[in-house]
Amino acid sequence: MKDVAAHAGVGLKTVSRVVNREPGVTPETEHRVQASIEALGFRRNDSARVLRKGRTASIGLVLEDLADPFYGPLNRAVEEVARTHGALLINGSSAEDPERERELALALCARRVDGLVVIPAGDDHRYLEPEIRAGMATVFVDRPAGRIDADVVLSDSFGGARAGVAHLIAHGHRRIGFIGDHPHIHTAAERLRGYRAAMAEAALPVAEAWTAPGSTAPGRVAAAAEAMLDDAAEPVTALFAGNNRVTVTLVRVLAARTRPVALVGFDDFELADLLRPAVTVVAQDAAALGRVAAERLFDRLAGARPAAERIVLPTTLVPRGSGEIPPAG
Repeated sequence: MKDVAAHAGVGLKTVSRVVNREPGVTPETEHRVQASIEALGFRRNDSARVLRKGRTASIGLVLEDLADPFYGPLNRAVEEVARTHGALLINGSSAEDPERERELALALCARRVDGLVVIPAGDDHRYLEPEIRAGMATVFVDRPAGRIDADVVLSDSFGGARAGVAHLIAHGHRRIGFIGDHPHIHTAAERLRGYRAAMAEAALPVAEAWTAPGSTAPGRVAAAAEAMLDDAAEPVTALFAGNNRVTVTLVRVLAARTRPVALVGFDDFELADLLRPAVTVVAQDAAALGRVAAERLFDRLAGARPAAERIVLPTTLVPRGSGEIPPAG
């Protein structure tokens, strides 16, 4: 606060009034103080008494959606690592909204968590630079940070998708459709790239109508699948789903059809092995993602200062039946 006061050319009490939203400050002065706060990267310290002892013994986790089954094991793994270090985990959902992600991450910083694990919704994380410079350990998971250099732990989305599509090709399919998430999302883009790579390696063309990135809303996914399957000229004989939400919708679509259609999905999901046919998936280890990211975070909190690293964990193709259905004669 002394630095802010000096930068703004006001007294310490004035800064206190602005930070605590107290009356007695003119709009012009308040604007000047807020500009200095932004310039210096100052955040109100809501845990000063605890910080005087050193650490708050807490870390923050910013997820996309706590209700998504994929994030349950990841969240639990981060929590278990935190527990072994005597730390509390505080988490929240960004709902795939970059502004909400920013607000949540900075709110956790204001509460002076010792470090952050972030699954990014946005593609510009420069807002965290003042916090990182001030010592906030930060690790990104599932998707890389945007416009800053930071640790990231990823699954091999490209390699996993390429293996899944190659599996369909190996079972005789030549017309394979891809339905995935919005292409601006790193994982969705990498999985689409993996699909295209597998098709290219097999010297197979990709018709424009065979790829449908976009919303994972069931209506949109079902319409895309129906269009690919019912194309009069080049109907697909197999589908590759970009994530578990898409896969679940495709299972429902295919269950209503008489002609068998092969399906491989990226991400495993509950009861996938009990369906008929059971669903072939490219499984990623969500718990390992969380564990490796949390361990990296605590290594940094312990004083390790290696260069930012990109850690890529392997995926596993799990054949169960749906991906082994041959093309209909």
